[in-house]
Amino acid sequence: MTRVSTLTALLVAAALTAAACGDNPPPNPVPPDPTPGVSGGSTTTPRNPPAPPGPPSNPPSVPLDPSITTDPLATATPEEINQNSPFKPAFFGYDSDELDETARQVLTENMQVLRKYQDWVITIEGHCDERGTPEYNLALGDRRALAAKTFLVSLGVSPDRIRTVSYGKEFPFDPGHDDAAWAQNRRAQIVVVANNR
Repeated sequence: MTRVSTLTALLVAAALTAAACGDNPPPNPVPPDPTPGVSGGSTTTPRNPPAPPGPPSNPPSVPLDPSITTDPLATATPEEINQNSPFKPAFFGYDSDELDETARQVLTENMQVLRKYQDWVITIEGHCDERGTPEYNLALGDRRALAAKTFLVSLGVSPDRIRTVSYGKEFPFDPGHDDAAWAQNRRAQIVVVANNR
């Protein structure tokens, strides 16, 4: 009796399993996406197209307008320029209007400043020490200013940008009355008189 019951139960279970399998066929597997470029595959549009590129993290720099400058001297007034003058004085020997090597080097450096600031108009002042008559010193100061102008023009500075004046012994650098003071007072000095920017 027990053996028949067990056998019957197994037969019933087998019949139920077969019936369940017969009603629901196994699902068809989804074929993998074909690989583009592989023989036998076809090229398909990707399911998720790539996102468009975002804005660049560092936008390209725009060249500055050459007429716009951040150099304060380029737009300064003559008074502002002369307050902290970029020019050095050229010194002369006693009773001389000859430019020595040091004076020529100084004027060459001053020419570089004038080349950078093309809108500046300058005056070269000729100065002397206190010795000699006022008339003599005015003439000597004039020759010193002209010597400096001639040298700057020879370096390419337009003569239209340069004026000259002689002050003789009227405006000493050093008010002393010895050789050291006199050496400082024998000079050609550049001042800016116009900035035509």
